[in-house]
Amino acid sequence: MEMEYAIELKNVTKSYKKKLALDRLTVAFPTGQITGLLGPNGAGKSTLLKMLVGLVHQDEGTISVFGQSPSWRNNGEIAYLPDRGRWYALQTVAEALAYAEVIFPAFDLDLARKMADSMELDPTAQIRTLSKGLEARLNLILCLARRVRLILFDEPFSGIDLVSRDKITQNIINSMFDLPKTIIICTHEIHEAESIFDHVIFIDKGQMVLADNAEQLRTEKGSIESVYRGLFQ
Repeated sequence: MEMEYAIELKNVTKSYKKKLALDRLTVAFPTGQITGLLGPNGAGKSTLLKMLVGLVHQDEGTISVFGQSPSWRNNGEIAYLPDRGRWYALQTVAEALAYAEVIFPAFDLDLARKMADSMELDPTAQIRTLSKGLEARLNLILCLARRVRLILFDEPFSGIDLVSRDKITQNIINSMFDLPKTIIICTHEIHEAESIFDHVIFIDKGQMVLADNAEQLRTEKGSIESVYRGLFQ
């Protein structure tokens, strides 16, 4: 059976002044799967994600997201993390979720409240009092509670405690049963995340190094982390 792709990039190039971020990158992301987007710092991962939501535009090449070029027209189908800086320090968690219902397309407030409860977020707690781990849980909810086809995570596990990482991982898995979606996770915390990957794409210096089925790589190499070390160390 031929694989369907939610996202396709063909010969995409992007430079920032004299720095080349993406170099004729050609890659595709399978529909309905969790894909790990992996690579060292400066590989071009964050630039790629920003392109998918139209925050950054390519210099050359083509990008297709569900058959369309990235623009405001299809951003209603995409949730992107980080989506930070929208909350007031004095807002409570409950107020932040209610505000998200106003500003985010397809935001399910009832689902968000259920997720906040499962992730042990006090609805009366003010944003300014949240630890980094609790704030990361809140930001995750703001993505997963949107009924969209594509979710992009840029370093969702960075700098947070192990318990929060476990809760975030479990909620990402649970969200796949709630509504079919395509998820891309850009992370350096491979050990914590690799068990949920269906597909992995490795990039470096703006080019694809390897793309493959995650389970097959785990069977052949023992772990995705081992593959990463073999490629980049």
